Amino acid sequence: MTILTKPAQAGTLESGDVVVTIAPAEPGSGIEIGIESLVLLQYGESIRRTVLAVVQQYGVVDAALKVVDRGALEYALAARTKAALERAGLVGEVAGDA
Repeated sequence: MTILTKPAQAGTLESGDVVVTIAPAEPGSGIEIGIESLVLLQYGESIRRTVLAVVQQYGVVDAALKVVDRGALEYALAARTKAALERAGLVGEVAGDA
């Protein structure tokens, strides 16, 4: 299990990019993902799955995330999520280095 020690953010609001903000959550609260996107109806579930997969890869079980998408491709979404996680002061068994 990996714990976040501080809030963090990665990305920009430029077209084709995404801003991922992550913050620690109360123990036992799980992963909460809020998404704002111009293509939410078409790709909202895909965005959610991508972000959740990266967070789970890092072993984080309690976090609040906000994703503001401006048409980012999946690889950019994953990279921004990883960057935000790395900036969030991870403590514990971090599995995301793979």
